[in-house]
Amino acid sequence: MADGLKLYNTLTRSKVDFTPIDPENVRMYVCGPTVYDFAHIGNARPVIVFDVLYRLLKHIYGEKHVTYARNITDVDDKINARALRDFPDLPLNDAIAKVTQKTADQFHADVARLGCLEPTVEPRATDNIPQMIDIIETLIAKGHAYVAEGEVLFDTKSMAAYGQLSKRNLDEQQAGARIAVEAHKKHPGDFVLWKLSSEHEPGWESPWGRGRPGWHIECSAMSKRYLGEVFDIHGGGLDLIFPHHENEIAQSCCANDTSVMANVWMHNGFVQVEGKKMSKSDGNFFTINELLDTENFGGRTWPGEVLRLAMLMTHYREPIDFSMKRLEEAERLIAKWPTGDAGNALPDQSVLDALKDDLNTVAAVQALHALAAAANADASLLPSFAASAALLGLLPEKAEVSDDLSAAIDALVQMRLEMLKSKNFAEADKIRDDLLAKGIQLKDGKDKDTGERVTTWEVKR
Repeated sequence: MADGLKLYNTLTRSKVDFTPIDPENVRMYVCGPTVYDFAHIGNARPVIVFDVLYRLLKHIYGEKHVTYARNITDVDDKINARALRDFPDLPLNDAIAKVTQKTADQFHADVARLGCLEPTVEPRATDNIPQMIDIIETLIAKGHAYVAEGEVLFDTKSMAAYGQLSKRNLDEQQAGARIAVEAHKKHPGDFVLWKLSSEHEPGWESPWGRGRPGWHIECSAMSKRYLGEVFDIHGGGLDLIFPHHENEIAQSCCANDTSVMANVWMHNGFVQVEGKKMSKSDGNFFTINELLDTENFGGRTWPGEVLRLAMLMTHYREPIDFSMKRLEEAERLIAKWPTGDAGNALPDQSVLDALKDDLNTVAAVQALHALAAAANADASLLPSFAASAALLGLLPEKAEVSDDLSAAIDALVQMRLEMLKSKNFAEADKIRDDLLAKGIQLKDGKDKDTGERVTTWEVKR
């Protein structure tokens, strides 16, 4: 039974009534970061968008009845390249571990400061290699994949419905951006499931030799393991529709003999900065951390709630122009909002109705601003305003602030410990000083049993 929630389904190109497969366990998968570099502002958009949806689903179906999986891709050729660049004197596996740990820790710290809740599960690709190999073996056995020149490739011609998400005609398709068209492929659109690794590349033993997975198989394996063969919602950025999500569908449906992988596919629009596509060469490429902690954008730092609101002031399916003007507008709005505790109050129906209409955060923010004006005039309305703001993750309830802030600080403390171990004292001191400037004091000590350095923290009064 539908609960008034309507979502736009990329698969059908239509807005549909959302009916979960099991209301006792609503399941959502969102493609997470590839941890080779700090997340940029474009990466922040899907994290924020699907955090709002996660909050809404929990409100509708109950805190314990939603499972949200967001993966971490920690095996990728870009990670290998970054590891070789940053840690040339270390064995590759050790260098990769340093890159992925540092980058994942920074991602967690950044998105916590954007007001995002932790997902229910956050699987890493490298923890799911056996599951990927199982799916690949199944695809080969069913005639959907083949081995050629040391690679295992998916045979796109073996699936009649291939192209259903992107609506691309197979005969007109080119291979995905990460895949070169090579002679050993049966068809240009065939994509890699498994590729051999040299002695200088990370690899795992498999029936086809020591190698590593292709990009797409990772999400098929992780979503199946944690959410099942068919689940409710799959989300990500518009740029992932083809080839990534198209190929996920092909792998999963063919391996599991299902007609769909997820019932609803949702995609957020692109992010531009000051009217231009983000590009390092144009000087308009900004990481989340830069916006939060440096003065590189507009000569100042920006609070996490301002960055979040600026994102939510555009409908998730529309392209967004991330600009100084938009941030200043968001900051002015927040400055007019009252503070208060939601207590046991429920979100206002005006905000709920907006979010239930395909996550219309534009209308929800407008409704919230009207509530703020009313609450400023009548203090009895403060709990309803606070509960409505919390639903958008803009003014979280007290316990939520505590949890998110604690997670962000813990991640930075762990990052500092890693810096100290690698004798990068300048960066370690910078983390300590930045936290102190924000009122968080670190205290170093030693573990009584092991003698290792341990760090605790407290809020300065």
